[in-house]
Amino acid sequence: MRAHDRDDLMFQLFEVADLDRLIEGTDLDRAAVTGILDTAEQIASDHFLPLGRLLDEEEPRFEGGRALLPDAAIAAVRAHAEAGFIGSGFLPEHGGMGLPEIVHQAAAFVFSAANISLAGYGLLTVGAGRLIQSFGSDAQKAQWLAPMVEGRFFGTMCLSEPQAGSSLSDITTRAEPKPDGTWRITGRKMWISGGEHEITDNIVHMVLARIPGAPAGVKGISLFIVPKRRADGTPNDVTLAGLNHKMGYRGTTNCALNFGEAGDCIGELLGEPNKGLAYMFQMMNEARIGVGMGATALGQAGYQASLAYARERPQGRPVGAKDPTAPQVPIIAHADVRRLLLAQKAAVEASLALSLYCARLVDQEARGDAAAGLLLGMLTPVAKSWPSEFCLEANKHAIQVLGGAGYTRDYPVERLYRDNRLNPIHEGTHGIQGLDILGRKVLMDGGAAFKALGQAIRADIAEAHGSEFAAPLAAALERIEAVTRSLAGEVKSDPDRGLANATLYLDAVGHVVMGWMWLRLTQAARRVAARDGDSDFLRGKHQAARYFYARELVRVDGWCEVLARNDPSAFEMQPDWF
Repeated sequence: MRAHDRDDLMFQLFEVADLDRLIEGTDLDRAAVTGILDTAEQIASDHFLPLGRLLDEEEPRFEGGRALLPDAAIAAVRAHAEAGFIGSGFLPEHGGMGLPEIVHQAAAFVFSAANISLAGYGLLTVGAGRLIQSFGSDAQKAQWLAPMVEGRFFGTMCLSEPQAGSSLSDITTRAEPKPDGTWRITGRKMWISGGEHEITDNIVHMVLARIPGAPAGVKGISLFIVPKRRADGTPNDVTLAGLNHKMGYRGTTNCALNFGEAGDCIGELLGEPNKGLAYMFQMMNEARIGVGMGATALGQAGYQASLAYARERPQGRPVGAKDPTAPQVPIIAHADVRRLLLAQKAAVEASLALSLYCARLVDQEARGDAAAGLLLGMLTPVAKSWPSEFCLEANKHAIQVLGGAGYTRDYPVERLYRDNRLNPIHEGTHGIQGLDILGRKVLMDGGAAFKALGQAIRADIAEAHGSEFAAPLAAALERIEAVTRSLAGEVKSDPDRGLANATLYLDAVGHVVMGWMWLRLTQAARRVAARDGDSDFLRGKHQAARYFYARELVRVDGWCEVLARNDPSAFEMQPDWF
């Protein structure tokens, strides 16, 4: 049993993302990639998928200062780590497999679709380990990175604090230098996923803190390696203050942590002082792409569950049927159920295309392609936010397909919806991503990143000349470019007023990007049909694209009308008027 569509994943990797070309001349080939994904599916099916309901009902317990998980969950996460999937994307010199990011993300998609709560531990460890790989000393890599790559140590990111939340300029955690070159850490962190558990020997926390004499605001933040256990194995003073009780994602511990309250909490400075936020943005940006992939995986799991149900559940008869004694038909025979399924397919498959596209850009940038890095920066807020919003909507449709049954805990779709509801919140809320794309990405370097996006879309439009989707996408792109020029001027002259509708702008850009993804998907389908012959699978791609263009891309026009006048409704609303 799979929680995802394997045929679609392979189609997207090799026909849309052109993975064959990316791995040409390396030790990796299509057979090796297939084997890696086969292994991922086996572990996901045997260890992750069966625990979805268990972890939802038996969430982590706070007992005696410890976070306790069911034994089966610990065994599942260890199976994932022991198979090498945490280390798969790390450099071979650090003990990793050196897989391209796109292959690493494809495997992550498989695990997240099966059970995203369990997948979260490994994803956090990868992000923390990559910070050490990028900015750590040789000694730090030997001490902390090597066991993380092996899966013996796990990692976290510790940014938010109870009084600060997303406002990192207001953090108060302190780091005081010690004579031996280490630092004494004191403070509190909140919303720390994977912050405490007994799955592994150690947990390596990446902690933002201020050092004496640091500048105010975000320019005065440094980054520290703060392990649960020190290098000699003795406990560090990292204390679990409590667990947060979540709506979904229950299998991942989410913690309040205290540092240095009962004794010495020792940390190591990572990189240079006062550059912590710049370093942490590497992990945050990687995490944002990972959040989008996770949201896509949850949307995919809901789509597959509701599709299977719709094919098997008999109810009613065709609207035109006259004989009430005629056999009932499966609900997939009803047009409105097909609408709900098609809406899910249109959101999920385009989101997967974007997530894999961004992963490929990561690989290209790593090979020295600066243009890929520029485009990746522009797409990151979209890759995080669009799947988080619209694959959540897909999960809502999955519940609707099942009707009353979908609202019960007897089926997984309500849990998948609750799990996905986190994704518009963590790693930068939907609103923060809007501020990022309009307040930063569009303006940087004279709009170079936004221009790169337009050029990339136009290149595919030109290649798709004659496609039914080329002209509508070109028109939508022109509309968003015009409104971007208008809004950019307002943001420069009056940032508060100019950014009042940044979230709507993000949605509009996201819909254009997803229209672009559907153009790429259908062009790949045409190539495969010309090579191998047409099929129901390929016809489904074209029909989903038609749905997206008819029902979703057309929304861009209305949104751009609002954005063109930069509707002042929310901006002018006064707090007392509520």
